[in-house]
Order: sequence, then structure tokens, then C-alpha cells
Amino acid sequence: MKDYLQKAYAFDGTVRIYAVHTTNLVNEAQKVHDLWPTATAALGRLLTASVTMGAMYKGALDHDDHELSIRFDANGPLEGMVATTNSKGQVRGYVGNPHVFLQYDSGKLNVGQAVGQGQIHVTKDLKVRDIFTSSVEITSGEVAEDFAYYFTSSEQIPSAVSLGVKVDEDNTVLSAGGFILQLMPGYKEETVKKIEDKLKNFPSISCLLEDNFTPEDIINSLTDGDYKLLEKMDLEYYCDCNREKFERGLISLGSDQLKSILQEDGQIETTCHFCSAKYTFNESDIEQLIQESKSKK
Repeated sequence: MKDYLQKAYAFDGTVRIYAVHTTNLVNEAQKVHDLWPTATAALGRLLTASVTMGAMYKGALDHDDHELSIRFDANGPLEGMVATTNSKGQVRGYVGNPHVFLQYDSGKLNVGQAVGQGQIHVTKDLKVRDIFTSSVEITSGEVAEDFAYYFTSSEQIPSAVSLGVKVDEDNTVLSAGGFILQLMPGYKEETVKKIEDKLKNFPSISCLLEDNFTPEDIINSLTDGDYKLLEKMDLEYYCDCNREKFERGLISLGSDQLKSILQEDGQIETTCHFCSAKYTFNESDIEQLIQESKSKK
């Protein structure tokens, strides 16, 4: 199954639901970063939630070139996580330490301990005004609960969030996905009670995905058929890095620092945090960057 997001309204338009399948993009992240199982589960949940949040802004503005960055600044062995997304269904991310494998006694991956305590920082660059960042405490480190708390406390939108990543013994991703359910203005208390009762006994997302449930199936199960499907969006792990961006970053170091690097090392090798692509700048390249840096003074 390809990765995609399905949006729907339910209960007479008083609830909106985003359900997603992200197995392929999480698998791509695992390969790019050589993630161990618990790191895969943690970053996979973050990527899934982030790309869903990015889709929430699709059509909300008169342009779709905004960027959303989510950073887990935490003290666990993962050493933090970062994801960046947009409204086009593209997402990328990384963890500070990809080689983390922690389990509960039951054998379930211990994502909460791997993430640890700290804060979530959500930065929105809507390309229309100043960049805005909001922060909340990490409540459990399990990611889904943390995002539910973020939506409720920071954006004042009561939300239920479920995220799942199932990792095989060879570190490949068997399934990944989730849903975000949010109450809209005008909701009824009886609707809230119905949703709460449904969520109490709702199967884990990992189990549903492993049983080949589609995002539409998940929405149907959450609402007992009381929904209307809206837009559908393809999702992908995508990094927009290129040599020119790294050149601009090096130029910003200034000519003096570039000269020092040239004298000490003779070349510069840079690596993208998000996709591990490497860009090498030799002596001639660095001299050209020094000249460009001087011209910008």
C-alpha cells in the first residue's frame, strides 16, 4: 500500500479526522539513518504526526509553501528528535542518536524512556509574517500522548492522537501510521461520550495496519460509518537539500573562518542531517566561497 493521508468530517461536521498510512516513508527514514528499533518507532511516530499536522494547513492560506518544524528537546538516549514538513505531504527528520533499542519486560519497544523528559517546540513558518514557535512539556515521551497534549494546551483543540510503528527483527518497518481526531466548534457532549467510549476499546494502530486496514477503514471504525470523506493526499519522505544550500551556509561563516578551514583541512565535507547526503568542497571550491563571502561584506 502506498503512503497517503485521508481527511474526513464526522458527526455532522463537528469532528475532523486525519488518518494516515506511513509505512514506506518510515522505512525510508530507517534506512537513511540506520535506525535501531526503538529509534525507528520514535522517529516514525514523529514523522507520522508531523506530516499530518502539515496537511492541516493545506488550503488554509492562499499559498502552500509554508514549513512546519517539530523538535523534541529531551534528555533521553535518543538525544532529541526533529521533523520538518509542509502542506504537500512531504516530511523529513532525524534523531540525535539513531542506535537506541529499549524494551519493556513485555518486549514492547520503550519509546517513552528513549525520548525522555523535556519540551516539544513547534515552529510555523507560514511565509506571511514572523516565524512563530510554541512550546509544551513532554508528558510521556510516547509521542502520541505528547501531541494530544500539544493540540489541547497550545492550540486549544481537544484532540485524540494514535500513532503506531511496528518494527521487524531485521529492523525493517512492517507497518506505520495513525490518526488525529479533533473536536470542532459546535460539537455535542453526546458526541464526546460516543468518541470516548469508542477509544477505550479501540485496537492499537499497529494491529490495524498489520491487518491491512486502510486510512478509510480506520475512519469508518472510529465513527461507525458516520463520516464524509474529504481530500486525500500522497505522502513521502523527502529532503530538499542541495549543494547550493550548503554553499550559502558556508559563505555565512565568513572569509576568515573559511581561510582557517582551508589552511587546516584543505577541504570541507558536509553531511545533511535529514538524508545523509554528502557534499564535498575542495580547495578550489573553498577559495571561490571565500571570494563570495568577501563580496557580501
